[in-house]
Amino acid sequence: MISVDTNILVRVLTKDDPVQAEQAAAIMKENDIFISKTVILETEWVLRYTYKTDKQVIISAFQKLFGLPNVQIEDFANVSQAVLWHEQGLDFADALHLSSSRIANKFATFDTAFAKKAETVSEISIIRV
Repeated sequence: MISVDTNILVRVLTKDDPVQAEQAAAIMKENDIFISKTVILETEWVLRYTYKTDKQVIISAFQKLFGLPNVQIEDFANVSQAVLWHEQGLDFADALHLSSSRIANKFATFDTAFAKKAETVSEISIIRV
């Protein structure tokens, strides 16, 4: 199994560098792949801010990636929940923080916009500090 960095996923998804995209695709096709949730988080950020990729395109790319039989995602249940909540309007990073915190029954934040949205999707009690 090979764990991949954000730049491998970005090359595969954007094909912005044809040589590296081909190398990254070969790694992804020829190996069992592990992707940490921090790499997923950074990939979403890079695609959104650097490449100006539409949210729905990112979500669709993640769903396809997560469905590959040779790909294992760290903490898959929480990452996939974060993608769903992101699709429902939460910022992806906030959604991942919240989904990864489901072991707790309360989540404290100063971010009132996030708190308002989180209350509509999550069973975790949101504390607005």
